[in-house]
Amino acid sequence: MSKVLIVVGSGTDIPIAQKAVSILEEFGVTYDVRIASAHRTPTMLRELIAESDADIFIGIAGMAAALPGVIASLTTKPVIGVPVSGKMTLDAILSIVQMPSGIPTACVGLDRGDNAALLSVEILGINNKNLQKQLQMYRDKMIEKAVKDSKSFSKDYKP
Repeated sequence: MSKVLIVVGSGTDIPIAQKAVSILEEFGVTYDVRIASAHRTPTMLRELIAESDADIFIGIAGMAAALPGVIASLTTKPVIGVPVSGKMTLDAILSIVQMPSGIPTACVGLDRGDNAALLSVEILGINNKNLQKQLQMYRDKMIEKAVKDSKSFSKDYKP
C-alpha cells in the first residue's frame, strides 16, 4: 500500500518528483510514481486515481498545470500541487493556486517536490507519533546547520 502517489504530467517532470522521493524515503513513507497527463491521457489518469490506495496525492506539472486540480476533482483525499518552472512558470503557479471553491488543492513553491513530500509527511504524521518525532529531528538538523553556517560565515566574513 502506497501512502503517497506522485503523479507527473510528463517525463520531463521526473527530476522534481525525485526530490519528493528522496524525502519520502528518508522518512520511510511508501510511495509510487506514475506519469499521467490531465490533457493527453485523461482516462488513464481517472483510472489511476480511482484504483489508488494512496492517502495523499502529489501532482507535479508545468505549463497549464491542470494535473493537480484534475486529481483533486477525482478524489476527496489531500492533493498537493507542485508547479514546475519553464516557459510558462506563472501559468503553472496560477493553475494550482487559483483552484475553484470546493476543490481545494495545496500548492507548494515552484519545483519544490521536497516540500510537497514534507507536507505529505506532516499530514500523515497527524496520527503517527513516529513521523512526528522524525519531523522534529529533521527540523532540528536544519537548525543546527543554519547555526553552524552562520558561525562559519561570521568568522570568515571581512567587510
